[in-house]
Amino acid sequence: MQELTYTLLSDGSSDQALLPILTWLLRTKDPQRAIQPQWAELRNLPRPPRTLPARISYALDLYPCDVLFVHRDAEAASPDVRAAEILQAIETVIQQQVSVPPWVCVVPVRMQEAWLLFDEAAIRSAAGNRHGTMRLDLPPIDTLEDLPDPKRVLYDLLREASGLTGRRRRQFRAPKHARRVAEFINDFTALRTLSAFNRLEADIGRMVCERGWHK
Repeated sequence: MQELTYTLLSDGSSDQALLPILTWLLRTKDPQRAIQPQWAELRNLPRPPRTLPARISYALDLYPCDVLFVHRDAEAASPDVRAAEILQAIETVIQQQVSVPPWVCVVPVRMQEAWLLFDEAAIRSAAGNRHGTMRLDLPPIDTLEDLPDPKRVLYDLLREASGLTGRRRRQFRAPKHARRVAEFINDFTALRTLSAFNRLEADIGRMVCERGWHK
């Protein structure tokens, strides 16, 4: 079986949660290949690059890959603006004579945490309380892209799902547990109702077809 290695360059460490999602999408488009994910950890470099073109160059040098995913949360900007920023950064890198593999933008409408708010069982498992019975009020999936702060919603749900109280609840490290939610999800089909996810899937499908990897 052939392998396909991809690298995710993201805004922050919490965005490692995107890896299971990207792996799932690639497998749906190219089931014949073994997918090998990498997250570009650049924070521990002596002088971490600050600009997006520099971060892309370092990621490609330190984490060689067949496909590069560049993530930016849209936050207050539109997804189109973020995608344009990524394209401009890629063009800058190419002008510097750096070899760039096939690449794909990953731009959730708000934050990537919105893509983790649809699976109650995964949230309970990530919180370390798989068999908890306390009620979790997950937002309707068709509203996820409208949430002003999906990260806060996810953290609150994880704290509730943990079943902890008092001091132990205050010490609960929600960001650490949030990174694990996607690991407990086997099927991300439900996210196909979201525009940003549909765009990402379409871009991946187009890239796979152009490369002939789906054959």
